[in-house]
Amino acid sequence: MSDGKLEIDKEREAEILKAEAELYPPSPETLEAARIKDVEAFYRRSLDDLAGFWEEQAGTLEWRRRWDKVLDESQAPFYKWYVGAKTNIVDNALDRHLKTFRRNKLALIWEGEPGDTRTFSYQSLHREVCRFAGVLRSMGVKRGDRVTIYMGRIPELVIAMLATAKLGAVHSVVYGGFSTEALADRIEDAQSRVLVTADGGWLRGKTVNLKQIADEAVQRSGYVEHVIVVRRTGQEVAMEAGRDYWYHELMSLPIALPRCETEEMDAEDPLFILYTSGTTGRPKGVLHTHGGYQVFTSSTLRWVFDLKDEDRYWCAADPGWITGHSYIVYGPLILGATSFMYEGAPNHPYPNRWWQLIEKYGLNILYTAPTAIRGLMRFAESWPRRYDLSSLRLLGTVGEPINPEAWRWYRNVIGGGRTQIMDTWWQTETGGFMISPMPAVPLKPGSATRPLPGIVADVVTEEGKSCGPNEDGLLVIKRPWPGMLRTVYGDPERYVSQYFSTFKKQGWYLTGDSARKDADGYIWIIGRIDDVIKVAGYRLGTAEVESALVSHGAVAEAAVIGVPDEIKGQAIHAFVILRQGVPVPLEEDLKAHVRKEMGPIAVPAHVSIVPVLPKTRSGKIMRRVLKARALGLPEGDISTLEG
Repeated sequence: MSDGKLEIDKEREAEILKAEAELYPPSPETLEAARIKDVEAFYRRSLDDLAGFWEEQAGTLEWRRRWDKVLDESQAPFYKWYVGAKTNIVDNALDRHLKTFRRNKLALIWEGEPGDTRTFSYQSLHREVCRFAGVLRSMGVKRGDRVTIYMGRIPELVIAMLATAKLGAVHSVVYGGFSTEALADRIEDAQSRVLVTADGGWLRGKTVNLKQIADEAVQRSGYVEHVIVVRRTGQEVAMEAGRDYWYHELMSLPIALPRCETEEMDAEDPLFILYTSGTTGRPKGVLHTHGGYQVFTSSTLRWVFDLKDEDRYWCAADPGWITGHSYIVYGPLILGATSFMYEGAPNHPYPNRWWQLIEKYGLNILYTAPTAIRGLMRFAESWPRRYDLSSLRLLGTVGEPINPEAWRWYRNVIGGGRTQIMDTWWQTETGGFMISPMPAVPLKPGSATRPLPGIVADVVTEEGKSCGPNEDGLLVIKRPWPGMLRTVYGDPERYVSQYFSTFKKQGWYLTGDSARKDADGYIWIIGRIDDVIKVAGYRLGTAEVESALVSHGAVAEAAVIGVPDEIKGQAIHAFVILRQGVPVPLEEDLKAHVRKEMGPIAVPAHVSIVPVLPKTRSGKIMRRVLKARALGLPEGDISTLEG
């Protein structure tokens, strides 16, 4: 064992000890308000009788017919949940609330980037969903058909999703920033005959040409027969007679009736397809179903954010991603919550926009990505300090591991040093939160803490042996859960090979992430398995090195990649964005800082200071693009990058 290995092991141990010493217990007020106070007992009970536990959670919802069996494992890994049950997720997300006081409660508060606002009570949202379901039905949409939805963060996106589900059809939402090629590929894979889009969308004071992109995608795919266009920006767009229809005109016709029966579905009938990146470059159509998904999203949201009837909750993601599906649309509506949705960017026209919105609407919960937090950190504390953020009682993060520096800033500056941070780990494939604290759980900066009730997660070696404390390994899920994907749409073999072939004998789900577990059982996500750099035979997670760089006072964001090295096999190349108004540090200063934080084996061979990092529209860093740039190679398809 080399000196470098010894040093980095010591550094890792020191980081964990430091985090343990930094333990943040919940405040007495948070603990008092927590729905689940004895988290350990709740978790143990869930594992003592897994099927019984998930049956209990399903009992909080309405079903048209109860299940004959909670879990069918006879065709594993093609699991079935709530076998024989009849339902429709819209029964629980909308219809049942009309029979309670929530009928007149606000379901959605929306503000556009230019400042226009709209609100929907549960009754008015139900009416709009029924009317648009009538429109879709007039276009021939029926049970099992696929409807592609492509637009910005506007209420019509939510309405279109719910209307599609109400009819028993399957929605495929494509993020409104994706390119023609990405949209066409997804339309073609789903074989959608109907596309719902908008003339454009607002982003940083400019309009995005959604209709133009949609037109080109429709021409390429060859499946779409009808295009419904929401008028958002008012920009001039081409409308093809006999194919294209204005949303507002259709909604004024007799076909848009304020009442529409909700189709009865089997619990295992498909609800939506959502495409996610694959290692092959070809997107995977992750398929989720009505029954298990509604139980899982509502249960996990209730546990993690402890939603109260009086809360105003803001998930700052986009409905075009799984975070938006589960925790903007379905989860909050099933729980009868009031959600806030904002159309624009967090720093336009100034870096105060989010803080202004929190004060204006008295928002209680903010759930966002570490990328957004780090981006706003660049503008220092003066912007959020101008606003009253005292309404916030819980904060959350999603999408990638959060480095401790950003975690502390988020808690101390935005949360006033009193709010717990729900650092959630999960995936498009899992349907909902898997590893996350609950309000009563003590926190460690940068750790997603422990698996949620009903989730059996572990960190294992490539041979399937459980790793010891602080030993890096593969993150696996050892038992099925209701919100899990049922297959890859149209490609069941890919479903098996990608998720269940590595540990086929054990039947474990391979997450594709590397992680480690500390002595307290807290899980620390290192990064994607393909985001692990091997330097001189030693595995280094990109997230670890990036966290070390960001902990330098001059660095706002960082991304690292592995590049070929004749001696070490791979060397580290770092790309950093500096904070505003700080002196430009010497490359050697940044290297010395990483050496101090992690040890000599983790020191980057190269450090490039850049103004921006290539990111997907969801904020994830595209390391393959950075690698191509570092090596002087073609960048490949960059159509899905943030503009």
